[in-house]
Amino acid sequence: MTICYGVVSAEMPADYHIEALKAQAVVARTYTLYTIIHSNKHGDGSICTSSACCQAWLSKDDRMSKWPEEDRVANWAKIEQAVYSTKGQVIKYNGEVIDAFFHSNSGGKTEVPVNVWGGTDFPYLKVVETSGEDGYSQFNSEVKLSKNEFTDKLKSRYQNFSINFDNQDCIKILEYTDSGRVRTIKIGNQNLSGVEVRAIFGLKSAKFECKIENDDIKFSVVGYGHGVGMSQTGADSMAKSGSNYKDIIKHFYSDIEIVDM
Repeated sequence: MTICYGVVSAEMPADYHIEALKAQAVVARTYTLYTIIHSNKHGDGSICTSSACCQAWLSKDDRMSKWPEEDRVANWAKIEQAVYSTKGQVIKYNGEVIDAFFHSNSGGKTEVPVNVWGGTDFPYLKVVETSGEDGYSQFNSEVKLSKNEFTDKLKSRYQNFSINFDNQDCIKILEYTDSGRVRTIKIGNQNLSGVEVRAIFGLKSAKFECKIENDDIKFSVVGYGHGVGMSQTGADSMAKSGSNYKDIIKHFYSDIEIVDM
């Protein structure tokens, strides 16, 4: 359980509702188990402690040092309660442990994996709505670049890239996914996916609008993360509205069961 304490404390703010933290504990445990079973990307090690790759993890001392001193004991006790009260519980679909993706903020609707990574979708990961996330305004963001910076970033990926900023349709979103994220956007002479644009310009999500403002290009971004699986702010919002951790998990992962290992 010590490992799970380190993951939950690193991945979700301790001031989130205890039921959200419980949901995070079950999801993190499930994700870890699935990765151990199915992944060999780290050779001898099954999973790493990078949130950009696998899951974040902090030792108790490291985690507590980042909290205000007056909150440390209470926060760690809350993490321990979330992990211990869900001890051994994991999420399964048709008897198999699921790939329990999660992210910070969905911007109102979650995404399906195929729109992020390609390949095949999982039946338990569907587009679901999450109310209350607009209350977490810190997850709305802007990225502004000069036209030269914007062009240079695209030319670093596509040597033949060109754009005429005098053309009012030089930047145009062509298609959205069912979750409201950008599926395809035309920029100059290139058609790009929203996921690729997010990576090129360091956007927090693929749910964005893009406008030309004088000599700048501005991205207005909603949400944070890939959008697949459980939204952490969505979990917190549901918990504050009276949902328990099992309700939360069953909202974000369809047709699943929560079982003891």
